Amino acid sequence: MSLSNDITKIILKMLESDGYTEIQRNELAESVGCVPSQINYVIDSRFTPEQGYIVESRRGGGGYIRIRRVNMDNGVMLMHVVNTIGASLDEKTCRAHIMNLNHRGVLGANAVRLMLAASSDTVLRQLPAELRDKVRACIFKNMLLTVY
Repeated sequence: MSLSNDITKIILKMLESDGYTEIQRNELAESVGCVPSQINYVIDSRFTPEQGYIVESRRGGGGYIRIRRVNMDNGVMLMHVVNTIGASLDEKTCRAHIMNLNHRGVLGANAVRLMLAASSDTVLRQLPAELRDKVRACIFKNMLLTVY
């Protein structure tokens, strides 16, 4: 298992009780046996607004990183995702949205498989590259609006 996965599991464990945690980056890095920038990488890539987290930080000696899981009901969450997508959406970000919605129980396994297939670069490869992300955004928004 990778170090990033280990750090992610530790942070998720910290978030379990109330969906909120404050992390001292240097202390966590020391306890895991990595450099502090590895902690930043994990937080920047796995605890994003698209994945349902709000991250705040304060630098300096008493600095911290505060991570909060956003709790919304299914309809509000779907509308939040639709409103954050914008005019274009790359495959990686689309996949992150789908997996987050699945993890939170908004999308079932069948819907996840269909959405991943419909929004993949494989399906959109016949389109010119400059149109793929725009078409993916339209398809994904429409799928989300019909799910709920």
